[in-house]
Amino acid sequence: MSEGQLREVVEHLASIERGSASPGEHEAAAWIADRLRALGLRVEVEDEPAHGGFWWPIGLLNAATLVGAASSRPWRRRLLAAGALALLVDDLDHRSRAFRRLLPRRRARNVTAYAGDPDAPRTVVVVAHHDAAHGGAIFDTTLLEAVFERWPAVVQRAKRWPPVMWGVVLGPILTLLGKRRAGAAASLGAIGVMVDIGRSPVVPGANDNLSAVAVLLALAERRLEGIRVILVSTGAEESNSEGMQGWGRRHFPELDKATTTFIALETLGSGHLVIAESEGFLVQHAYTDRVKDLANRVADAKGIEVWRGLRNAFASDGQIPLHAGYPSMLLGGLDDMKLPANYHKPTDVPERLDLACMAQAVDLLEGVVAALADEA
Repeated sequence: MSEGQLREVVEHLASIERGSASPGEHEAAAWIADRLRALGLRVEVEDEPAHGGFWWPIGLLNAATLVGAASSRPWRRRLLAAGALALLVDDLDHRSRAFRRLLPRRRARNVTAYAGDPDAPRTVVVVAHHDAAHGGAIFDTTLLEAVFERWPAVVQRAKRWPPVMWGVVLGPILTLLGKRRAGAAASLGAIGVMVDIGRSPVVPGANDNLSAVAVLLALAERRLEGIRVILVSTGAEESNSEGMQGWGRRHFPELDKATTTFIALETLGSGHLVIAESEGFLVQHAYTDRVKDLANRVADAKGIEVWRGLRNAFASDGQIPLHAGYPSMLLGGLDDMKLPANYHKPTDVPERLDLACMAQAVDLLEGVVAALADEA
């Protein structure tokens, strides 16, 4: 697939409004499935339950903290704050998602295609997502750009940007510590941010994450031998990986942890390819050293520049198999500020993609798949 064809894939899908677990997400899934079937692959399209957002869970749990902070009874304040904190951590760290079970649910739509050698002893699962995020003022990077221009060395030394999701657990923590007013103010601020995100339009999502979908489709066209290859495009990633979590519930039981490797793809049109060391909204979870180092060796052999040593303050579908115990890595893309380009912005359009970066990602992935096959 040429750079022009990569862009055509993104342009078509970006024309569809693809909020998590929405009709547009389903339309995109159907189109991706048809493209994969046209290559002669066996394809499954599966629905999984999903709430379809993160602003309601975060906002409601911070509202519970506000109620507790207003109470004159210390035990009630502590109970509500502790419960809110536990449920927020459970949700943001991609665990049981207990609180979401109480909220209305829709359907996320995942696409799974099978390539390579179905009888090979090893399996690699490559994961992208086709839904798109809501925007919001919190994603404005104007101040960061000013810092970059004034003090570029600060960005060059940075290993990760501040974990912004710490802000949504600050209210319960402060309330538990007896700082009622500060806790209430922090929770009120978190609610305001969530309201703004929930009411903001869905962005085109060309880089996040149609760039990865296009790379996935391009990889499907390559000659993949000696290993079983499963290509997955999930829905509801932007609602904290609900689609991938459903995919795991369905498919993990049939995948041996000793012989299966996961590679998650994110924002590959940003300009610089990155093999992330770890990621997480609240706590950093390290990706598998063996897989990261193998990908690094392949990149070196192919003359593809990749960044190492960086930690992702966000979270991706890669967290789901990592938590389940599978060897996993995240191949992402970052811009010169070490941020995903046009992240959750209306400017995340096909014209702003770095197509050469995407083409390099295809070549690198093909090499990594071949290297994993050689390990068998």
